Amino acid sequence: LFRRAYCQQAVCSPSRTSLMTGARPDTTRVYDLETHFRTTMGDRVVTLPQLFKQHGWFVQGMGKLYHGGLDDPASWSVPWSSPKISHGTYARPENRAIVERKRAETRERIARGLRPSRARDYGPAWECADVPDSTYHDGALADMAIEALRAIAQQRQPFWLGVGFIRPHLPFVAPKKYWDLYDRDAIALAPNPFPPRGAPPYAVPPGGELRTYEGIPADRILPDDLARTLKHGYYAAVSYMDAQFGRVLDELERLGLHTNTIIVVWGDHGWKLGEHAAWCKHTNVELDTRVPLIVSVPGMRHAGRATDALVEFVDLYPTLADLCGLPLPDHLEGTSFRPVLENPDRPWKRAAFSQYPRSHEGRSLMGYSMRTERYRLTMWVDRQHPERVDAIELYDYETDPQGNQNIADRPEMAELVRRLTAQLRA
Repeated sequence: LFRRAYCQQAVCSPSRTSLMTGARPDTTRVYDLETHFRTTMGDRVVTLPQLFKQHGWFVQGMGKLYHGGLDDPASWSVPWSSPKISHGTYARPENRAIVERKRAETRERIARGLRPSRARDYGPAWECADVPDSTYHDGALADMAIEALRAIAQQRQPFWLGVGFIRPHLPFVAPKKYWDLYDRDAIALAPNPFPPRGAPPYAVPPGGELRTYEGIPADRILPDDLARTLKHGYYAAVSYMDAQFGRVLDELERLGLHTNTIIVVWGDHGWKLGEHAAWCKHTNVELDTRVPLIVSVPGMRHAGRATDALVEFVDLYPTLADLCGLPLPDHLEGTSFRPVLENPDRPWKRAAFSQYPRSHEGRSLMGYSMRTERYRLTMWVDRQHPERVDAIELYDYETDPQGNQNIADRPEMAELVRRLTAQLRA
């Protein structure tokens, strides 16, 4: 378990692109949900699954691996696939009716030459329905993965299988039995429901993604009752996804493939649940940039251990290539953390790096963020003139573990800010 793993940008497509290409956002030029890395990098980049395919492995992808419809056919031995759920995201008829109504409104606005509503075609932010697991995407995806493993087991060929579960992404939909795992009244609300003190106003937006769902008010602070329901839904969605992943692992073991298969569990970004008076991701704060990462390698001497070594998603590509004896392409910008798997307590990276673009008062900014053992420094610069610094944030996690107070402007921090800024620029 990597307790200090970090993504390169806390939003789906840029994060997944950096992991799958082994390159940082300033190299991939992917900062949004629309740009495909092939349009910015062309065919010169070999993706992680593509590398394995080129060296004789059977490579298959399913579910959410690249973001949305941004598939990459060159990555796969067989076409990428995803479950076809006839009723869409929601199981309850009343929720499906909300989606249909919004879609009709969108079509009408477009027909009248108007821009679609910001609320788009989303239904409620959560759903609890007493239905089988396979009613929703992740249960159906687990079924697909199990069938794929059974076919792979007959091939006797080395394989790379990517299984992209969606939950706990919004909306928080899960069968009722997963909601029932939690006592709603015992769910604690965020302990710091306020923006980081002293941070620039654009550092932590309130979470516009959540506001596009039915019934979510525009207020920065949500009512306690609603916030508790959302957290309940998030927990249920996590447990639902975890159960589906468990089914896939059970099948891997039943087929006897677990003894020589590397398993990686990762999530593309973190998530705020009311902390900093915000929801979702889209920032450089610790809660958004710190990510889940578990790596299991056959024959590990330290199986079951956890490490505090700083690692980044760009490190996963060279690590897997290293573990499997494959040559590394020249474009990689991460470092194999195989030595950490062999010695979880060894000294490792001095820092991990993330970034996030922001528009503010007509200015186009990029926030570059560096996490060290103790500190996080975020430097907001003009994207056209990176030497121009708009704002600096500094958080000390030893004295302020929630990152609630920006201390960059304190006189006694001047030398530390200078040193960390030089490290970040370097």
